[in-house]
Amino acid sequence: MARTVYVNGEYLPEDQARVSVFDRGFLMADGVYEVVSVLGGKLIDFAGHMVRLRRSLSELAIAEPLTDDDYLAAHRELIARNDITDGLVYLQVTRGNPGDRDFAYPPEGTTPTVVMFTQSKPGLADAPAARTGWTVVSVPDLRWGRRDIKTVQLLYPSMAKMEAKARGADDAWMVEEGRVTEGTSNNAYIVRGNTIITRELSHDILHGITRAAVLRFAAEAQMQVEERAFTIDEAQQADEAFVTSASAFVMPVVRIDDAAVGTGTVGPVATRLREIYLEESLKLGV
Repeated sequence: MARTVYVNGEYLPEDQARVSVFDRGFLMADGVYEVVSVLGGKLIDFAGHMVRLRRSLSELAIAEPLTDDDYLAAHRELIARNDITDGLVYLQVTRGNPGDRDFAYPPEGTTPTVVMFTQSKPGLADAPAARTGWTVVSVPDLRWGRRDIKTVQLLYPSMAKMEAKARGADDAWMVEEGRVTEGTSNNAYIVRGNTIITRELSHDILHGITRAAVLRFAAEAQMQVEERAFTIDEAQQADEAFVTSASAFVMPVVRIDDAAVGTGTVGPVATRLREIYLEESLKLGV
């Protein structure tokens, strides 16, 4: 049975969903997105994703097409119609269809395009990789300068992901001026002793919703957090490393380029943070 998707207020079979060829998201990558995880039928960190969505829209001067209540209702409707227990809801908002192609923004009042769809991922929280850990490789960070805006401009992260796969790794960490920025679709961390180190918030990285929750839970668990940049060399010599994202949650990293991290196995800090994050996020899910 085809999935039901959401397009501009309508719920449609996926094979009947259409967006104009003149849509700015298609022609200019002029749009933003969010991905909300679903665990046990509950939306995880939904409010945080809505805050970031509004910030992204504001930074690009895209009109806000729906209220938070509208988005929540649509997410729940898609979960129900597609019988999602564990999985993801993808949401994309573009500047809309001006009726022709132009580098200039379309006239004020052009209606944004809103698309949502689900992906079923049974057992999402019990990924086998969480027990074995990821391997990552380093690549130059060649993205634009506003990585804090969650835009649909994902070509270079996709290229980096494919380079990682070609090199036999699970993901890539992007490096700029000798320092790690982030993974292709996640925030990056190392652990030295009882201190978790991750790059500070700026235009250089995405302001991860999972990142914010994990750092809050770490502080509540009496773990030390230091927000600063680190090098690949420092990461290779760390006790542990891990990444966070809305779909990977807390994912240990056991190898970076040609060097094992710590013992080369999943460490206790990443393991505990994953447990805490999943437990607390399920309590707060909507």
